[in-house]
Amino acid sequence: MVINMAAGNPLQLGSIEQFCRAAETGSFTSAAEILGLTPAAVSRSISRLEQRLGVRLFLRTTRAVKLTTEGELYWKECHLALEQIAEAERAITGSQAVPSGPLRISVSAAYGTFRLLPLMPRFTELYPQIDIEMSISDKIIDFVEEGFDLAIRLGVPQDSRLVAFKLEDALLGVFGTPTYLAKKGEPYRIDDLNQHDCIQYISPNTGRPLQWLFTDESGTSIEKQITSRMRVLNDALGAVAWVNAGGGLYQTYRFAVEDALRRGELVEVLQKYGGRSRPFSILYPQNRHLSARVRAFVEFLRTAVKS
Repeated sequence: MVINMAAGNPLQLGSIEQFCRAAETGSFTSAAEILGLTPAAVSRSISRLEQRLGVRLFLRTTRAVKLTTEGELYWKECHLALEQIAEAERAITGSQAVPSGPLRISVSAAYGTFRLLPLMPRFTELYPQIDIEMSISDKIIDFVEEGFDLAIRLGVPQDSRLVAFKLEDALLGVFGTPTYLAKKGEPYRIDDLNQHDCIQYISPNTGRPLQWLFTDESGTSIEKQITSRMRVLNDALGAVAWVNAGGGLYQTYRFAVEDALRRGELVEVLQKYGGRSRPFSILYPQNRHLSARVRAFVEFLRTAVKS
């Protein structure tokens, strides 16, 4: 298929598809087998594509081919474009009545481990033809560069390039083990935290500690800057593990410690100053055609979280 571009330089989708298959398999021969062509035909097609672009897309050896820096960038954009074309065809032909294919999700550590993963067996049972790949990390991602379909993150980003739906306001609390509280005593006022071992979480995106959120007796919101000798960088799960081991007090989401609270392994303190929460949102690029599998996951998650 050839599409005439404004500059008069024809865009050949067949060559681009062959390029993408070669990039994904690392071999002209493998790409040819997938597409039902000869390796020589694939090689010639990609050579013509390189001539048209004026750059080398592959470094060629006798055993394999490897993308150049320019080839890597071109593959990421072309892969996305071909996927969107395929999704558009499935949408108008009705062949995507059953969502299928790969779904790449990026989710922050605490939400992914304690909130999302427990829901995933229900989703995979409902949609057995969707392949899930999940990255659990608090770091900010680049959708195009890293190839994610959607992300779940703390806050509601004010980024015009992203569509953001708030999933929920996750309730916070301050927790410690009975053993720690028996040794150090229970704090009854917010300022009592100054005499306690408080575990700080350092955000990988800001490099700063996350403040603890409270309300005072009059209902006014308070942000407490915790100063501590115990700090966890980049890994909220590490901070949860530390408090579970009796290392001190930590403010985290109730969903992250519900089981431990139920078993009596953790105790919530300063409850009269509680009631604060942080929002979690589901995000995807503004300009990306939503596939049936992404739509299915978004609707599933929004419903599951509400229930």
